[in-house]
Amino acid sequence: MPANQLEKRLQIAGTLLIAGLLIEALCMLWKSPLAFIFFVAIGGLLLGVGVAVYLVSLVSSAKNPG
Repeated sequence: MPANQLEKRLQIAGTLLIAGLLIEALCMLWKSPLAFIFFVAIGGLLLGVGVAVYLVSLVSSAKNPG
């Protein structure tokens, strides 16, 4: 995998992680039972997808070193 494709995937992963953390931070300020649902469902999903994209990009770049 070329370096620029790896960098693009890492940027996508970072963006997803930041978005997930921002949603979770906003949910901490919201005083409603629905905030927990958003915290877990949306924030957790974005964090999970961001970590998965990061790990897949690392594994796929190690598989194709050139």
